[in-house]
Amino acid sequence: MKKLFVWILLLAALGGGGWWAWQRWPDKIAFWRNGTVVAKKPARPTTAVVSPRNISFAVMAAGDIGPADTVSVRPEISGRIATLPVDIGDRVKKDQILFTLDDSDLQIERSTRVTEIEGAKLQVERAGRNFERSKQLFAEKLISQELYENTKTEHELAKNSLERAGKALAQVEDKLLKTKILAPFDCTILTRPVSVGQAVSGASGVNSGTEVMAIANLTDMIVNAHINQADVSRLNVGQNVDIEIEAVPGLKLTGSVDRVAPQATIRNGIKGFATRILLKNADDQVRPGMTANLTIPLISADNVLAVPLAAVFTEQGERFVYVQQGEKFARQPIQIGVADYDFAEVQKGLSGGETVSLVQPADETGVPAASAFGDSKPAKKTAGKPGSKTKPGGKTTGKPGESKPSSGKGGV
Repeated sequence: MKKLFVWILLLAALGGGGWWAWQRWPDKIAFWRNGTVVAKKPARPTTAVVSPRNISFAVMAAGDIGPADTVSVRPEISGRIATLPVDIGDRVKKDQILFTLDDSDLQIERSTRVTEIEGAKLQVERAGRNFERSKQLFAEKLISQELYENTKTEHELAKNSLERAGKALAQVEDKLLKTKILAPFDCTILTRPVSVGQAVSGASGVNSGTEVMAIANLTDMIVNAHINQADVSRLNVGQNVDIEIEAVPGLKLTGSVDRVAPQATIRNGIKGFATRILLKNADDQVRPGMTANLTIPLISADNVLAVPLAAVFTEQGERFVYVQQGEKFARQPIQIGVADYDFAEVQKGLSGGETVSLVQPADETGVPAASAFGDSKPAKKTAGKPGSKTKPGGKTTGKPGESKPSSGKGGV
């Protein structure tokens, strides 16, 4: 019993000592957790050197590729599919037959109309003879006026019947022409949901008729994208667009902004505007439905002095950085120009080579550096929190040391 008590005390001491060591040196004994040594993460840099670099800002978006115009092919009259010589993916030339409808009933109806016309012609000839005879007899006062007018009316009715029969024949012949559907332009068959022998309804029927196939000209391709409302004001029709296709690695295309919708829509919880991009050099590998990544360059500056956006602070509309002077940092007003998501161009205030702080320094020199704009007076302290990070529009976050990425607007 005494030995058991001693072992319990020993185990308790070992456990307590291990827990104390884990709390004291967690990074040195991290391997206890999973049996492997966990490398210590490198410290995040807190300073940067002002140096020249290229800065460019572009709107990034993604969209779906599709044909500029897609046509749903539907027959104008109802009937049964007689021939269907094309299939999905086939390329068809203009005026080539897409499909035909069974015209046997229409051919019978046409024969009937032709016979009716022949009979109507005979009736017109007979009525004409009767009218000419009655006209002569009426002139000689051998028949009454009533009889004369009746023969005249019969002649007019016969001519009217001939005209109606001619129009009926024209309608049948027009329907016969509509049994043969031709390609309206050079196109590719996208879909073909019907087969030979299937009955289809005309465009005047239910649901605007049966869709026999969908065709499109794949040489004219577009990208339909959704551009964030914050960026759409900077787009212009005709602006160049760089395009990469996700499904075809390495393929780079160019395009131009063709149209921006006037009304905003919400897509995936983001309010933006539908934008149409025209592909200028569509490749045969590009097909409708593929995803395209768009880069729309807006503004750029080459080999300009730049600082990280994390080094730019704002107070009461004035932008400044903390420049290292010995062991401490001094506040230096600056004027910035073109900016992307990481760096901003320095137009005034720095000459290059300075070391700036990426966080609000704990201890300033108390002596501000020379003004960027010829004013040697130090910046006035304000009621706001000093060292607030820059936000677009000169607003401050009010949180010292917090770095928020710029919206990337050029010339902020």
